[in-house]
Amino acid sequence: MNTEKSHPKPPPVGGVLWSLAGDIRMLLTLPPALTMQVAHPAVGAGVDDHSAFRTDPWGRGERSLVSLQLWVYGGDGAAEEGRRLRRLHRTIEGTDAHGRPYHALTPANYAWVHATGYPVFRHAQRYLGRPFTEAQERQLYAEWLQVGRVLGIQDRDMPPTIEEFWPYYRRVLGAELEATAVVRELIDPDPPLPAPDRGPRWLRLLFRLVWPWLRPRFARFRRFVSIGLMPPDARRAIGLEWTEAQERRLRRFGRVVRVVVPALPERLRFMPIARRARRAARQAAVR
Repeated sequence: MNTEKSHPKPPPVGGVLWSLAGDIRMLLTLPPALTMQVAHPAVGAGVDDHSAFRTDPWGRGERSLVSLQLWVYGGDGAAEEGRRLRRLHRTIEGTDAHGRPYHALTPANYAWVHATGYPVFRHAQRYLGRPFTEAQERQLYAEWLQVGRVLGIQDRDMPPTIEEFWPYYRRVLGAELEATAVVRELIDPDPPLPAPDRGPRWLRLLFRLVWPWLRPRFARFRRFVSIGLMPPDARRAIGLEWTEAQERRLRRFGRVVRVVVPALPERLRFMPIARRARRAARQAAVR
């Protein structure tokens, strides 16, 4: 048995994803990636029919974020998280808005959900950090393929190189994506979103008090980063409007983020799972 295929390892310590995935700027890349995912009719129908994103949006978001962190920082637990996700998706099936049957684990559907991460990370980095060099882009893609193996995606279901990725990506944009019902909900500037219910009691109480004022502002910001940090060709394929004035605002926002976030201490800049993994890696290096 091929051990690497049966127990795939996460991307390497010190790689591109090691620095990228745990940084708090990652939170800004999740909305555009999710919007691209659910713009695929099969994926959008699966989320529409089976996800708790309406009834438990904050819990759903927290679970997704923890899962993503484990793919990169989970060590030996990364493969088990990948297997757990596949078990979770075994029963997700139904019929999409066009009357076509779908299953979450159909290779093309499962691979597209994963594939969206690469172009979103690449595009968002131009605003939120230092743009990747060509070598870093290639390394990021190789590491993202490795994450795919952690998730149980077969090598034959993902393009093996960047040169082969872009024709695949453009084909999906041109032939598959549309403004599904879930896309419209995710970019709704005034959604029926409940107040955050995570964190200490005092914080939850504070959110309840200020949520009538904060909710529409949060929704507009989510829409702003969902569309703005999405690659322009994906934005056009889905039919999402983006103006020059919005682009200028995004660039100004990005300049602030690029200055502020790198200056933060590690306990504020990196999310908990990433912080623990980085600390463990440093300790292992000095032994």
